[in-house]
Amino acid sequence: MEEALTSLAEAGEDAKILAGGQSLMPLLSLRLARPSVLVDLGRVGGLDEVIERNGTVSIGAMARERAVERSAVVVEKVPLLAAALPLIGHPAIRNRGTVGGSVAHADPSAEIPAVALALEAEMVIQSAARGERRVPAADFFQGFFTTALEADEALVALCFPVAAPGTGVGFVEAARRHGDFAMVGAAAVVNAAEGRITGARVTLIGVADTPLRRPEAEQALLGTEIDSAPFEEAAAVAGEGLTPASDIHGTSAYRTHLARVLTRRALEHAASDLKGAA
Repeated sequence: MEEALTSLAEAGEDAKILAGGQSLMPLLSLRLARPSVLVDLGRVGGLDEVIERNGTVSIGAMARERAVERSAVVVEKVPLLAAALPLIGHPAIRNRGTVGGSVAHADPSAEIPAVALALEAEMVIQSAARGERRVPAADFFQGFFTTALEADEALVALCFPVAAPGTGVGFVEAARRHGDFAMVGAAAVVNAAEGRITGARVTLIGVADTPLRRPEAEQALLGTEIDSAPFEEAAAVAGEGLTPASDIHGTSAYRTHLARVLTRRALEHAASDLKGAA
């Protein structure tokens, strides 16, 4: 890792990190990215571990998405991530793609950044000059394909909090074909005690330049009974003020409609998950 960080520091803006390559290689092929130096992390040891300690699950940035998807620790302790991973591309993509690569690439339609934001994960970042620092997900994603990473820094791990008892999760998305990038997606986490919702988190993808947290929708659910929670109303609140871009696959109005529908479905999945685990 020290050698990789030194190479990044020496090359500066002319360098790109190669992780799984599932995003970078197409960009290179299309000449949309033209770095003079590639720093390949494929043989750097210790960057693919999944470790639970002190109430968090630390996932190395080079952990392959398929391996994380199959991890018993992740399924039990970070169920929202386990729910989102099977929606990424196809198994061949997930066999090569890395958790850290997806987060560092920061595609606003990607699933793992939405999970990181919903769960308030921390990004562990290293550089040769300044050592290690930790950045909350809320501060990490700064714009379209833009993050808090400096040119001489590498993302080395993601730290997710262990899901508390009484937690239900849901992740749903709409795509033109199975394996395509999501047009819009929604992640939901619902916490409940004694039949009432004590906490909720809602994050959308595909509607802004970054994954988007919807605290107003979360607030609308607090204190309501899980069996009669106003998911439709919360979903309507989640769709307020959205201005997603229009393209050949859907207008802004259609994507906003999808955001409402998928938020409701994600919350219903979370409630069902919660009741199923009771």
